[in-house]
Amino acid sequence: MSEALTALGVSAPVLAAPMAGGPGTPALVVAAARAGGMGFLAGGYKDAGALGEQIDQVRAGGVPFGVNLFAPNPLPVDPAEFRRYACTIAPEGQAYGLDLLAAEAVEDDDHWSDKIELLLSRPVPVVSFTFAVPHPAVVRALRAAGTLVLQTVTSPAEALQAAEAGADMLVVQASAAGGHSGTFTPRRSPADVPLPRLLGEVANRVSLPLIGAGGLATPADVVQALGAGAAAAMVGTVLLLADESGTSLPHKDALAGAADRGTVVTRAFTGRPARALRNRFTDRYGDLAPFGYPALHHLTGPMRRAAAAARDPERINLWAGTGHHHATPEPAARILRRLASRL
Repeated sequence: MSEALTALGVSAPVLAAPMAGGPGTPALVVAAARAGGMGFLAGGYKDAGALGEQIDQVRAGGVPFGVNLFAPNPLPVDPAEFRRYACTIAPEGQAYGLDLLAAEAVEDDDHWSDKIELLLSRPVPVVSFTFAVPHPAVVRALRAAGTLVLQTVTSPAEALQAAEAGADMLVVQASAAGGHSGTFTPRRSPADVPLPRLLGEVANRVSLPLIGAGGLATPADVVQALGAGAAAAMVGTVLLLADESGTSLPHKDALAGAADRGTVVTRAFTGRPARALRNRFTDRYGDLAPFGYPALHHLTGPMRRAAAAARDPERINLWAGTGHHHATPEPAARILRRLASRL
């Protein structure tokens, strides 16, 4: 395992991935650390105030932890395509009394500057970035504050860019991962390369320590990732049913009965490629959605929140990786210790 992780107090090389939108709770982050690993708070979709509150909750647990941010990588939506798509999915919103036709395209940066300011004024042990590499000055400032900087990459070319910007470690994400792909070029979904091969390809281009992620759901998967050169493994989907997760009830129900659903990489909900369990919305609109992040995320957000409250799994993003069948409803520590049991 990486000396940097060991220095933080990590004794088991199985980490809990950041999961934005609810699943990645402070309780899950603390549980991961108490199992010997480390967890990451998901800074995505939160303002600095809400993120700061969660950081305080984890700090109170006295454990090592990380914070993940979505680095700005705008994918502006074509106005005409946005309007067409809003019209196309309007009936789905009408089911909950929502007028999606009145929605305006929102192009924001997810409170980027405020969250960077928070993490510089109140440093945390680890910060990771997804979607893009931040400016090298941001990386330097965080490192100067004593923070270990990680970057999610999906290819050797992205790994080189991250290394040049000064990242300390790389999270190498295979296409089997659930939720959004960390790709820097979201108009092109990453190639379907198995994680061990991707780790090897990245290791041939950069000398930084690597963390393997994407589709890891069994002890054998973890052994394989570490055998391919990863210093640690990062898991997310397998924790979605954990006692400490904040996964919505319809999402949990879908995972528990997911045998016939399968997964699909879709841009239907957010305008950016993400892997999810198939449902009616992905089947109907996956090929019709334009590229456009975060505009489509904001467009479908009210519908998804209403559907989640109604326990309707057909109109929400059921993010899940290819190992979703292995998700189990039990304490996170038990799941993580089982994943590390063959090391």
